[in-house]
Amino acid sequence: MDITVEQQQGRVPVTIMKLNGNLDGSNYQEVIAKGKELYTAGARYLLIDMSGVPFMGSAGLVALHNLALLMQEKQVPESEDGWSALHAASSAAEAGKQNNVKILSPQPSVDRGLERTGMKQFFDIHTDLEAAVSSF
Repeated sequence: MDITVEQQQGRVPVTIMKLNGNLDGSNYQEVIAKGKELYTAGARYLLIDMSGVPFMGSAGLVALHNLALLMQEKQVPESEDGWSALHAASSAAEAGKQNNVKILSPQPSVDRGLERTGMKQFFDIHTDLEAAVSSF
């Protein structure tokens, strides 16, 4: 997984985390660790560019959920909790959208996964970078 980061200024400072490669059990903790690093550096609004992610497994859902909790300053479950962490992500989707983390340009297979798991109810999905940054 290759992760790059940049900043853009909208109404608020937006951190853009671009992911390249599959997001799955082999690297989801790397994504969470980068999110924690960004949070510690002051990021509170995160746009995750998933245009370079051809596949996302269930561990990727856990990573996305953990990033949203982190940016909302909520308790992040231990990533080793497995199914309970995934269940927490599913429960969060049922609670409705949050505004601190948004997703940019997921590939069709990733978009279908977000739809099937109900995570599109939790994350705003954008296809245009400028519109995404302005939405925060």
